[in-house]
Amino acid sequence: MIEKGICDMAVHFSELGLVNTREMFRKAMEGKYAVPAYNFNNMEQLQAIIMACVECNSPVILQISKGARKYANQTLLRYMVPGAVQMARELGSNIPIALNLDHGDSFELCKACVDNGFSNVMIDGSHLPYEENVALTKKVVEYAHAHDVTVEGELGVLAGIEEHVSSEESHYTKPEEVEDFVSRTGVDSLAISIGTSHGAYKFKLKPGEPLPELRFDILEEIERRLPGFPIVLHGASSVLQEYVEIINKYGGKLENAVGVPEDQIKRAAQSAVCKINIDSDGRLVFTAMVRKYLAENPAEFDPRKYLGAAREELKKMYIRKCELLGSAGKA
Repeated sequence: MIEKGICDMAVHFSELGLVNTREMFRKAMEGKYAVPAYNFNNMEQLQAIIMACVECNSPVILQISKGARKYANQTLLRYMVPGAVQMARELGSNIPIALNLDHGDSFELCKACVDNGFSNVMIDGSHLPYEENVALTKKVVEYAHAHDVTVEGELGVLAGIEEHVSSEESHYTKPEEVEDFVSRTGVDSLAISIGTSHGAYKFKLKPGEPLPELRFDILEEIERRLPGFPIVLHGASSVLQEYVEIINKYGGKLENAVGVPEDQIKRAAQSAVCKINIDSDGRLVFTAMVRKYLAENPAEFDPRKYLGAAREELKKMYIRKCELLGSAGKA
């Protein structure tokens, strides 16, 4: 059982040096920028995130998916996070750091994460019938709020595949549902579907076909209906083509991998969207640099060398993203 032993190590997020997203999002809304939410699965990714956000003085949300907890071990991850907070302090910065469960799919998983020191949890009931999504989200909110943990809900379904989250096609968020959903569930932020997608293959394009625009009309209508309410974008990696090219140059096979144009992400970050999730870009950078390093240094077998090279390039990419989202200098 994946939650075995959790009760024996229950801890509040404040004890780990973390913050919830409430103040983060208030400042982001006022400053017209978005806080980056970066997924991590191992030590090097976590180091790169912290080093980047300290260097550019950005608040950050560390994201752990259900798959990451299984891969890296939930107990190990639990102890890595306060280490990351302390690392930021030793680098000379007191940047706000939140820890989020990405795409929680059950009350039990969200409860375990609240008990285990997460400062924000996302409950994704978007695949359920509307009333079931409301009921599940409200149940998570009631438990989380009792521990001062903030909650992200979701309306609308993103297409694409990323770990256990998979859908053949997207279903845009219906603006007419958002007021009822937020009012009845009590969520602190809302993930919406306006055309972003999970994974590295966000759009299926014919040769020469331009990338589709995000549905900013839906976003603007949601903003009108929920003035001042924090909105979240998932699946917002740009699938940076320079790294796709490196992967393919050194033996990879990523054909027609495309993401959300950076100008559209920047526009979203200046709206009510105050949290933008970035996962696939981190995976692409990491894979590109490991492939490149090993191809150029075939006799190398020290993981610190090729993982270190990946970590340094990741740091550069994360700084680039913080600047794009406008969070640099806002810690």
